[in-house]
Amino acid sequence: MNPHDPLALERQVCFALTVASRGIVAAYKPVLDPMGITHPQYLVLLALWEHRTLDLRTLAELLHQEASTLSPLIKRLEAQGLARRARSTTDERRLEITLTESGEQLRSRAEQVPVQMAERLGMTPAELDTLHRSMLRLIDASQESLGSGSDRAPST
Repeated sequence: MNPHDPLALERQVCFALTVASRGIVAAYKPVLDPMGITHPQYLVLLALWEHRTLDLRTLAELLHQEASTLSPLIKRLEAQGLARRARSTTDERRLEITLTESGEQLRSRAEQVPVQMAERLGMTPAELDTLHRSMLRLIDASQESLGSGSDRAPST
């Protein structure tokens, strides 16, 4: 690697993020497989464990995803008996997602996921916290670069 080449692949933030993202998702797989869920399903469940009930639009905003991307994930969670979908009683246009009793119970198993992941990655809680804060700064910066009217993460 030429440390002075501004286009050296290894110097690119986008490359490092892409490789790190694939690696992290792969590292989660053996931790989540025994729970019967995928990484994207885990993210949906995290939001539901925190908020209990979410309409599809709000869930999509929280996860920086399109609602159309989340719909098949939620249908699979429903087929697994972990979540349920229902039209809002106050606004039929809103689709509300809630956890089932099984979905709620899965939370106790999931509480060990962060600990297991820290061990798998060989990183201390302090290192992970620093990385997390840096990633949040990067997310904010990328959203700001899209213009002040954007509240969506880039879909790259």
